[in-house]
Amino acid sequence: MSVYDFSARTIRGEERSMSDYRGKVLLIVNTASECGFTPQYKGLQELYEKYRDAGLEILGFPCNQFGGQEPGDEAAIAGFCETNFGVTFPLFAKVDVNGDDAHPLFKYLTKQAPGILGTRSIKWNFTKFLVDREGNVVTRFASTDKPEDLERDIQKYLG
Repeated sequence: MSVYDFSARTIRGEERSMSDYRGKVLLIVNTASECGFTPQYKGLQELYEKYRDAGLEILGFPCNQFGGQEPGDEAAIAGFCETNFGVTFPLFAKVDVNGDDAHPLFKYLTKQAPGILGTRSIKWNFTKFLVDREGNVVTRFASTDKPEDLERDIQKYLG
């Protein structure tokens, strides 16, 4: 099993298979528009622009499970990200990342890359999962890890 076995609805409402990203290095992030970490959208977009042609895809998954910090609908979220941060990387429909209703992709990610002390739950917005070109989850980064601090790890997997 790999991330390629999952699919998700895009922010525009289309179903997208993760296998569409086969052969790419993926950075999968749970996001929110009203969070103290929201400015990380800027750093994520900069990484995307810098490494997209080398094979990086950043996949943003809005989530409202942490402090109600993603209250808008998909249209509002897309507009906010485009207007305020110039986001062009793929965004997906709002999902739960913890609990019984967690999106299956996030259940898989947290199983493959548990947090500190082996915890599976995601602690906050902007938790990031790095996936290699074969679809293997290789590491998990905390909300506090800034996008620019991930560059060395990303470069390693871009080869």
